[in-house]
Amino acid sequence: MTDFEALLRLLARARVEFIIVGGAAATVHGSSRLTQDLDIVYRRSTENLHQLAEALSPYHPYLRGAPVGLPFRLDAETLQRGLNFTLVTDLGDLDLLGEIAGGGNFEALLGHAQPVEVYGAQCYVLGLERLIEVKRAAGRPKDFEAIAELEKILEARESG
Repeated sequence: MTDFEALLRLLARARVEFIIVGGAAATVHGSSRLTQDLDIVYRRSTENLHQLAEALSPYHPYLRGAPVGLPFRLDAETLQRGLNFTLVTDLGDLDLLGEIAGGGNFEALLGHAQPVEVYGAQCYVLGLERLIEVKRAAGRPKDFEAIAELEKILEARESG
């Protein structure tokens, strides 16, 4: 089980620049749907890659679904060479996304994000309208199911 509180506090303490997206963002906005992992879009600056790798290193990040024993080391160089990483850590499942379908990278999403405090950690969460758009762009059946609930939440906010 993913320890969302520990992961978010860890990333915030390490001053990693990121935006919460996916199911965790939906939860922040009031969704009742359960999510199993934390999805974040991270800034790909050299400094941020180092901070992200350093923060996660003690928690044994490993590629989720990869065969046991496959050589993998999450460091700034690995992050620079790749883009999106689905990881398992000692704190649970974490998806590090350099960009997302229909949304782009950190810089493209930042203007659509809002600062929030989650579990005492200051971070950004993708705004509700943009979250609906990127879920629609992803086109997965589970996203279409979530969109209906998110649209109801948006409608309630706008009318109330």
